[in-house]
Order: sequence, then C-alpha cells, then structure tokens
Amino acid sequence: MVKLIMGLKGSGKTKQLVDLVKKAAEEEHGDVVCIEKDKNLTYDIPYTARLIHASEYNINTNALLRGFVMGLHAGNYDVCHVFIDNFYKLLDDSSDDAVVSFLEFLDAFSTRENVNFTITATADPEAADPRIKKFF
Repeated sequence: MVKLIMGLKGSGKTKQLVDLVKKAAEEEHGDVVCIEKDKNLTYDIPYTARLIHASEYNINTNALLRGFVMGLHAGNYDVCHVFIDNFYKLLDDSSDDAVVSFLEFLDAFSTRENVNFTITATADPEAADPRIKKFF
C-alpha cells in the first residue's frame, strides 16, 4: 500500500506523519523506518522507529531514492512500513511523470515485498494529476 498525504505548506502533513509513525511503531509487527531530508524530526520520531536523514546519504535523485528503498529492504526483511517526509524536496525531478513513475514503482514494490509506504508532499491536492490522486 502506498498512501500519499498531500497539502499546502502549514496544513499539518508532518504532524500527521509523526502521529502515524508513532502508531505504527506501537502496533505493527516489524520495523518502522522514517526518511526525511534533514534533521527536523529528530525529537518527534520515537526511538523504536529508525529515522534516516537523506542528506547524510546524499539521496538527491529519484534513482538514488529508489535504490535506497530497495536497499533498506534488502538489508532488513523485517521492515514493514516506510514513511517519507517532504517527498518533493528529496526528488531532483518532481514532474508529474517522474512522481507517477516513482509512486507506481513503490506500489509494485509494496505489493511484492509486503511493505507499506506513507509519504507527505507539499503541493495543492486539488491541482494534482489524477494519476497521483489515486494514491491519496
């Protein structure tokens, strides 16, 4: 399952993500991972979830993020849920086609490997491409 939480700046996406990470860390049977661009969530994410700062791994392209997600799973088959904060800030290409391609990759990966993904993105949900809206 891939769930996209999209909203304008200040709409509460990150707070919602933090609440979902806390809930997943308490209730899910497996490892929970949260990927963020910088070190903004260090004190918000519970220690039972693995917080990864993408900037420390130079994750700055769509291809690197794709490989990083696959590597997370390859290194730990117990990962059951991956959260990604500020999705568009991690991508070098945030065009609709690139985003749809990435989300479809995650959807197929999720189904094949039984890993859930929850992603936040700053954008107007009303103006989103219909191919992206199906992940809301």
